[in-house]
Amino acid sequence: MKKETLRNTLQFLFRHLTRLEYYNLENLPTSGPIILATNHLSRLDIPLLFINPVRADATALVTDKYLHYPIFRWFTKTAGGIWLDREHADFAALSASREVLNQGMMLGIAPEGTRSKTKELLEGKPGTILIALRSGAPIVPTGLYGTEDSMSRILTLQRPRIIVRIGKPFHVPPLDREKRSEQLKYWTDELMLRIAALLPEKYHGFYRGNPRIQELQAEQGEFSGPVFL
Repeated sequence: MKKETLRNTLQFLFRHLTRLEYYNLENLPTSGPIILATNHLSRLDIPLLFINPVRADATALVTDKYLHYPIFRWFTKTAGGIWLDREHADFAALSASREVLNQGMMLGIAPEGTRSKTKELLEGKPGTILIALRSGAPIVPTGLYGTEDSMSRILTLQRPRIIVRIGKPFHVPPLDREKRSEQLKYWTDELMLRIAALLPEKYHGFYRGNPRIQELQAEQGEFSGPVFL
């Protein structure tokens, strides 16, 4: 199956099995390299990014544990995904990520590094910021929810409501060598707080109660949309 056929098939399934709503799609650049950074609640999250209505060139980093799952292995290969060994410093995955961005594509990443079993935000890891620094690509924070119980609801013939909210792109400035660790932590937290600002409070998890979330919500104003798949 070709990538385009897979994308069309998944769009058809999501359209008929879920109520999928995208908000603030105008924040998603229509061309050029971007890093779409999202929270991670379900195995359906990556397919959701893949079928977004704006960028047909989307791909993503996918943990290599899914190599042992035939369906996910086939999906990742067909979609042009990049396998990531999250247990070790995976320089091959970082190199492949930079190449994708150099080609002007959209790269999806979950900064938490894993799917959240608590259904709330986990503490972010610095990998996304490092890729942004090395590639020069802007980061587009994204908050999604409703996927955490969507599979069980679909299997009981319900149509779960899934929300995808797109935040404003931002660039990470070069880090000061003398304060690299401190600044890397700052920008990792800033990214996660920008994601939290796109989510209802019950999903804020590790970042719950941080005053920066309210500041960001005030800056972003009302959400535009929805756009239905």
